[in-house]
Amino acid sequence: MDGQQFELGLDTFGDMTLDASGELKPAAQSIRDVVEQGVLADQVGLDFFGVGEHHRDDYAISAPDMVLAALAGRTEKIRLGSAVTVLSSDDPVRVFQRFSTLDAVSNGRAEVILGRGSFTESFPLFGFDLTDYEKLYEEKLDLFTQLRRQGPVTWSGDTRAALSNQMVYPPLENGELKTWVAVGGSPQSVVRAAHHGLPLMLAIIGGEPMQFAPFTELYHRALKEFGQPEQPIGVHSPGHIAATDQQALDELWPHYLKNSSRIGRERGWGPMSRAQFEETAGPDGALFVGSPQTVASKIVKVAKGLGLSRFDLKYSHGTLGHDQLMESIRLYGTEVAPLVREQLAEA
Repeated sequence: MDGQQFELGLDTFGDMTLDASGELKPAAQSIRDVVEQGVLADQVGLDFFGVGEHHRDDYAISAPDMVLAALAGRTEKIRLGSAVTVLSSDDPVRVFQRFSTLDAVSNGRAEVILGRGSFTESFPLFGFDLTDYEKLYEEKLDLFTQLRRQGPVTWSGDTRAALSNQMVYPPLENGELKTWVAVGGSPQSVVRAAHHGLPLMLAIIGGEPMQFAPFTELYHRALKEFGQPEQPIGVHSPGHIAATDQQALDELWPHYLKNSSRIGRERGWGPMSRAQFEETAGPDGALFVGSPQTVASKIVKVAKGLGLSRFDLKYSHGTLGHDQLMESIRLYGTEVAPLVREQLAEA
């Protein structure tokens, strides 16, 4: 594995955070903080900065492309994209237009990660029926892959108006918009990504990362069966970095507990204990929490085990404060990234 080619990125959903006095910040300030976090990610040499889409009160960002456009004007090298765009409840034509515009203003640095989303608030908000969950995603992903080809599009389906020999503007300056398909736990989604010949982004937020090895094997087999070339595989996982393992765990725990407890109440999960949290943050768990050395070693282990080309750290967690997030980003770029590349180069 070429350590120098391995990409390290960051993802955030624009979580609503606390200020220095422990009060919840306004959404507008949380959004401005995300811009500063993205600027720092560029300064410390990271490869990608992703902003996710949500439509609920614990996340500030519902329009990621707007935040990314602001970042395009304040960054130089880092690639900018969604971390995820909920394509099922959006319009593929408008998604393509927004990201082709982002690609223009960023001088070719735009990416998009398409998914169905882990929350469903966007469906009633935009007038979609959850009983059409599968059909919405399948049809809209099919249309989006045709739009990427940059030619006249003829398409028909049940989820939007048909297109007949339609050009969509603005065109991509360099002819390509890197498009990932985000997959949580669905083999069908893995096969769908392979069918369209799109890179695979595995969202690993619980359990053991190596349990996803059958998904990467399925993806490689499906690419061959569909006659598609090999594509990158990435992982998106939550984590936090501090000077020591203990500091990282102590900083993250109360915010992680509050966030997971809220989601747990909505979905019928039991409360998490500190012991469960530390096990999830351990060598085989899905949380990448600890010192730079600990986090780097864990990324290397997962990268080798799953055959990855990129690892995106979901660095924001509930109300964890801006200053702590900035320090985590700084350590990720200046200490974790060099260690990961060095260890992968030695493999």
